[in-house]
Amino acid sequence: MRNFCVSLLFLLSAGAAERADWVITARYVVAMNPTREVIRDGAVAVLGERIVAVGPRGRILAGYAAAKRVERPRSILMPGLVNTHTHAPMSLLRGIADDVRLRDWLEKFIFPAEAKNVNVDFVRWGTRLACLEMMLSGTTTYTDMYYFEDAIAETTKEAGMRGVLGQTIIGFPAPDYKTPDEALAGTAKFMERFKGDALITPAPAPHAIYTNSAETLRAARALANRHQVPMLIHLSETLRENEDALEQHGMSPTRYLDSLGVLNGATVAAHAVWTDAADWPLLKNAGIAHCPSSNMKLASGVAPVVQMLNAGLAVGLGSDGPAGSNNDFTLFEEMDLAAKLAKVFAKDPQVLPAKTAVEMATINGARALGMSGKTGSLEAGKLADLITVSLDQPHAWPEHDVYSMLVYSLKGSDVEDVMIGGRWTVRSRKPLTLDAARIHSEAERLRAKVRASVAP
Repeated sequence: MRNFCVSLLFLLSAGAAERADWVITARYVVAMNPTREVIRDGAVAVLGERIVAVGPRGRILAGYAAAKRVERPRSILMPGLVNTHTHAPMSLLRGIADDVRLRDWLEKFIFPAEAKNVNVDFVRWGTRLACLEMMLSGTTTYTDMYYFEDAIAETTKEAGMRGVLGQTIIGFPAPDYKTPDEALAGTAKFMERFKGDALITPAPAPHAIYTNSAETLRAARALANRHQVPMLIHLSETLRENEDALEQHGMSPTRYLDSLGVLNGATVAAHAVWTDAADWPLLKNAGIAHCPSSNMKLASGVAPVVQMLNAGLAVGLGSDGPAGSNNDFTLFEEMDLAAKLAKVFAKDPQVLPAKTAVEMATINGARALGMSGKTGSLEAGKLADLITVSLDQPHAWPEHDVYSMLVYSLKGSDVEDVMIGGRWTVRSRKPLTLDAARIHSEAERLRAKVRASVAP
């Protein structure tokens, strides 16, 4: 009888109401739109892959006849989170080399382990593990830089995630390409293959200025501009990188890239810890991936995030890759740390408020990737990339300020549902596009292989 009544009400209302595939209601809707609207007892209507309306629950239910409805009266409904810097397959290297310096971590542990283990099978399972972790903690879009990026793209599409995926170009033999010229050619094929894809933005990703020649950096820039996509690069991550650039080129890494014309186009610069006021005008076309966990764990320094935001730069949040720089992909943790690290560094509790941290994880992250017209906020016409976050656990009580809860109280494990482009990928904490048990089994198989390869 109840189902009959629901169907009858749907039919009666359909004539006067707009059609929608889904209406999702929640205790709070955190829109992250230009007015940063927070709607108590709100709702979002979705048709196909896009949002068609956001507003108070009563108005949305009256105006939209949805085929299906999800009601979350004890949850926050908000945009999916945007991770602006990762190395997804390195999930399988998690924990093999902690508490060491960046260069030692790379040269003594990671590069050798990758040389012995990284192949297409490793990359596929590492990406599945990373996507599973990211989706379960609320990330809907991520930025990657790794090897065999075509396999990463295939696996990301399998998971239903959105990705800006950069094929690594590096000046020594890598697991997939042995020379920079081979990597550039492979990157061009990768970009042609995924050009115009609904979920994947393929990009060139020269690793850094200290691992690539000027000629390679210029070629990567030209490739990005030709396809009108961002170029991804590590930039001024450590003091040593800056000092080496000053010694070798007589200028900072940012100014060196500018002198080569490499910043002449959309760029995603990871870290930017040691940039300064002379660098920031040169980064006007760049998105900055701030990675507080990584910078703290590797003692790389404290990025001047507040100053970069004040300079008008698009600063998002990144988890970086596991295996030393950060051992998880959880952006709820990065929001918390970004706010706290800025405060303690400035000795001022007001410099980076909770709302700004949420902006960095959503709309500012999308802006950093050149995607703010598509995702990062809940607005009519944008892609339906959204999540619900439960308020049922004790750490969410009592409810005062929503932004404060999101940054300082709630956890990635509080994420209930994930929708990407109108498709549910997680419902009630259950992944719908990935087999968690199989991923766990394969991670254990590959863990044994990795441990054997790095044993003394």
